[in-house]
Amino acid sequence: MSKFFYGIEDLFVNYLFAPYDFLRFLQSWWASNTMNWIFMIIGFVAFVYWMGQLKIFNDNGEEDKSISSHSFL
Repeated sequence: MSKFFYGIEDLFVNYLFAPYDFLRFLQSWWASNTMNWIFMIIGFVAFVYWMGQLKIFNDNGEEDKSISSHSFL
């Protein structure tokens, strides 16, 4: 069973995370953090999209805003 876990380790360390090793040793802070900036941009775009969708449903009046608790209470 240990060979299975060593195989997973080998896959991630030597193959899937290899591009990150290249980015880690760059001399520029901006170049080293390109993946962070890409993820932040994706997160910001997703946040803006989600807020836009919430505004659409709020403007249509489709959301139930009644002040009530659960029926079993």
